[in-house]
Amino acid sequence: MPDMPIQATIALMVIVFALVFAPFVIMIVTRTLKKHHLAEKLAERHGDSVHYAFILNPSKPQAEEYRKSIKDYCASNNLTYEIIDTQLNKDGRECALEALKNGANVVVAVGGDGTVRTVASAVSGTNHAMGIIPIGTGNLFARNMGIPVDDVQAALKVATSHGSRFVDVGRVFILDKPYEDHGHAFLIIAGIGFDALMIDDTNPALKKNISWLAYFVAGVKHLFAPKYRGDVTFTRKDGTDYTSKAISFRTLMAGNCGQIPMFSLMPDAAYDDGILDFEVIDTSGGLIGWANLFGDVVHQTVTGKAQQSPLSTNSKIDQSQGLAATVKLERSAPVQVDGDILGYTKHLRFSVDKRALCVRVPQSLQSSLTQNTADLR
Repeated sequence: MPDMPIQATIALMVIVFALVFAPFVIMIVTRTLKKHHLAEKLAERHGDSVHYAFILNPSKPQAEEYRKSIKDYCASNNLTYEIIDTQLNKDGRECALEALKNGANVVVAVGGDGTVRTVASAVSGTNHAMGIIPIGTGNLFARNMGIPVDDVQAALKVATSHGSRFVDVGRVFILDKPYEDHGHAFLIIAGIGFDALMIDDTNPALKKNISWLAYFVAGVKHLFAPKYRGDVTFTRKDGTDYTSKAISFRTLMAGNCGQIPMFSLMPDAAYDDGILDFEVIDTSGGLIGWANLFGDVVHQTVTGKAQQSPLSTNSKIDQSQGLAATVKLERSAPVQVDGDILGYTKHLRFSVDKRALCVRVPQSLQSSLTQNTADLR
């Protein structure tokens, strides 16, 4: 076989090089164009008339550092803004309502999932946009939205850009507390039973050190706690109801987003489909049942499908979708919304407000963006 001419060899090497490195070049160029596009949007907003209200959780370790970053950023971009701190007797919802009363166009939650959900509770349904500057251990909703975590400057750019997306807001109504005047918002997952018991017993100091693993440490202490029993009425997607009577379970969850760090609890959950994903979870046989349940979650995560592992024998996950669910229990159980404990109840209702919240998102989600209009400034 004759030797390949040197020109042909060089040409072949160039082609191979191009095929190997083309994806990386395309990725770099795409990222550069996105950053340039965002910079143009921010330049357009320099000195605009939008009033930003930042709702800051001062209990977070980096709160003062973030406060300074917000002030410097708004000053350098000549933005009109105010910062309102949450307090023990004044949560994010009350602060956001105050901000809206003050004329804020965009309300930005600066904190963890708890701050985000309480601010969302007030902003949803108002035709105002909500931005997010994540601080904290979880930041699950921010991660689901693609909002930068641990990068305050990048998050500020997203919060003050025009890219927006409408998402659902879940609500929990505590029906045996008639003095409550609103439903408690959740953007990720709400639950009653074991999950809330685990969250309520988590050591805050341990959570700061080992993050999500702290929940598992608390959960071990309650593996053999008594089950809960009661009636659950589900509202299907078509609006019809059906009731499961006298069911026993470890926990009952309603999900808007089903993704948590490392695992998929509800693979079919979508945060803009106008429905909730429900899971009624039970185990038997002691540690064998809990091991089976863990296997179920791993199976869902790997397959991306809402189904149990075929190897499970002592665990059960009843999964369904619907518009609402009403729970009546024989004894009180703890309730959590996005990791915040609401206390104990025997009677509650989960529901969803379809696409009620406008959230500022990065340009990387431009395929599903809704560009904000004049009333969503």
